[in-house]
Parts: sequence; structure tokens; C-alpha cells
Amino acid sequence: MSDAWSELRDAAAAYAGSFDAAGLPRPPARRLVVVTCMDARVDPLRLFGLELGDAHVLRNAGAVVTDDVLRSLAISTRLLGTRAVAVVGHTDCGMAGATNEGLRARFAEEGADAADVDFHPFADLEQSVRDGVARIRSSPLLAPAAEAAGFVYEVETGRLRPV
Repeated sequence: MSDAWSELRDAAAAYAGSFDAAGLPRPPARRLVVVTCMDARVDPLRLFGLELGDAHVLRNAGAVVTDDVLRSLAISTRLLGTRAVAVVGHTDCGMAGATNEGLRARFAEEGADAADVDFHPFADLEQSVRDGVARIRSSPLLAPAAEAAGFVYEVETGRLRPV
């Protein structure tokens, strides 16, 4: 892994050498938050034509709206003025069709006790996105003016479709 760390440090040094974003304000310019999966095939900035400073991006396995996502959304909407939240799931997601039992068994095979972990797997991608949007809309923590919408990104075509 030492080669990977060296590559990351070199890339960070090159980035710092041409860094010109010191004046960006803390609130995102587009007043947008994107909640999406951590999958490396999903690039939310390019997908939505965004630049650095345009949006908050929250990522986790499965693009699931967890309590921690709601915590971040509360800060984003109440303190930093965001008003639109896009929940973006994607096709061919590793969490789709998985089960907590199966994931816990796999961890146990490797000697890790995940008995108390909810990995938030789901059987239906579109329903998971709808559930996330519903959870956002019903949360009293978010600013009342915040709106939420759901989408599925197709990793096979690069297309985005509303849910």
C-alpha cells in the first residue's frame, strides 16, 4: 500500500501547487446537496455539471439516508442555506440484494464481529431511493424550505432518471 500513499501525496502536492479555491464561501453556491453512493463509478460533480464549491456531497454504501446523513443535511439546510437535496442511487449497486445476515456472515469469516451492524442493504433500488426521499421530507431537523428528489444513475449508460 505504500505506493498508493506515495501516489496520493504526490497528487495532493500537485493539487496544492495550482490551488485557486481559497476564496470559496462555506455555503455551496448552488444551494444543493447530493446524497449518493460511495461507488467509484459515480461522479456526482460531473453528472450534474457541478464545480468545486457548488454543492455538498454526502456518500455512503448504497446512498442510504441514515441518521448520520440526516445530521449532515440538518447542518447543511439550517446553517449553510442549502435548499435542494438529490438522493441518487445507482444500478449495479453492491448493496442491492445484499442482506445483513449475509454481510455479517462474510465479516465473521474474516474474524470481524459485525453482529450489531446494520449495513442498510436493500432489495429494491428505486424503493430505497423513495424511502430516502421520504425520510428527508419527514425529518423535523431539516429546514422547512428544503426540497428533496430522488434519482437513479445508470452506470451502464451514464443516464439519470427520476424516481
